[in-house]
Amino acid sequence: MHIIISAIGKLKKNSPEYALIETYLKRIKWTVDIKEYEEKKALAGDALKTAEGELLLSGVPEQAKIVALDEHGSTLSSREFANQLRMWQNKGSDTVVFLIGGADGHGKNVQEKADLTLSFGRMTLPHFLMRVVLAEQIYRAQTILAGHPYHRD
Repeated sequence: MHIIISAIGKLKKNSPEYALIETYLKRIKWTVDIKEYEEKKALAGDALKTAEGELLLSGVPEQAKIVALDEHGSTLSSREFANQLRMWQNKGSDTVVFLIGGADGHGKNVQEKADLTLSFGRMTLPHFLMRVVLAEQIYRAQTILAGHPYHRD
């Protein structure tokens, strides 16, 4: 499986969050790419969300499944998340792209294209911390699907 994490905003390479993400990425056997896009600070409101959405969507390969991370999305357990990835993989989807929007969230252009809108809870998380949580959950999903004892129900 090929995973792409696309996010608005750049993460500093010397940050603790970057180190945590790297820790999980080294453990994941799937191919994981991270794409970062500059924020469009000159815009505001829906125009900003639309512009950021266009940036995020520009990096989505054809036939990839799109997961928009949004506090208003569906909540899944780790096992349900792993099963969703397995289902897509079993149906021939070998690429899943996770989209992390800017501070104002996703625009309609992303919401309309998303195969799944996923929430990791009702609280808003900063984009750099969300990447850490996502990387850990991707690792956890892979271990669940492999029958590894990392995850405990």
